Amino acid sequence: MAGLAESGSNPDVELLYDINGLAKDAPHWFDRVMEFVGEYGLLFAIVLLVLWCWWGVRRRGGEDAASSVAALLWAPLAAGVAVLVNVPIRGFVERPRPFKTHDGLEVLVDGKNDFSFVSDHATLVMALAVALFVAHRKFGIAAIVLALFGGFARVYMGVHYPTDVVGGFALGTAVALLLSPLAMALLTPLTRAIERSPRVGWLVSARGPEGAAGRGAVIPGGRKESAEAGERDLAA
Repeated sequence: MAGLAESGSNPDVELLYDINGLAKDAPHWFDRVMEFVGEYGLLFAIVLLVLWCWWGVRRRGGEDAASSVAALLWAPLAAGVAVLVNVPIRGFVERPRPFKTHDGLEVLVDGKNDFSFVSDHATLVMALAVALFVAHRKFGIAAIVLALFGGFARVYMGVHYPTDVVGGFALGTAVALLLSPLAMALLTPLTRAIERSPRVGWLVSARGPEGAAGRGAVIPGGRKESAEAGERDLAA
């Protein structure tokens, strides 16, 4: 893989120069915006999408609230697992950053001295996005679009080859999808236990596990219903 970085006649390097060349022609303020977006902004936006989706799920409640929250909980966990899986990959491949082996690149961010393949950022955002897609299609599609733009931004910034980003997308997707069944099997009982808790159940469902109007809602045949019936009899 490192051999690809040394050759200036392969599509990976050519595409790197084409995309990064846009930074040279862009206004300074636009480069600063791309630097923020590629480094922090898009990741933050995807995290907000996950939180937004969670907020909607817990407000809606219902019988599937626990499994839905478990799927959303898997999103940040998938991102963490994917980045951990990437640690030995980067150490094995040992591909230098593109600006270390190629001249004339417009590098928008300093301090990137670790290895380039696979991109941690691309791995992180795509794992989040794909796991969110599994939990909620609409939010997931929006997150995947943001993740794709994030990968473009990493090449635009001059800190990754296109194949670094593609590799990160593939790794993040594989972890999020392949480990999803195991994650759901482990996380769903946890979120159901949380849902039943009188103290932290609101984290899973604002309406209770039965999807009623509130956690104190009347359950047919329950004590509260009997007590209310008795009060009506006394009032009569």
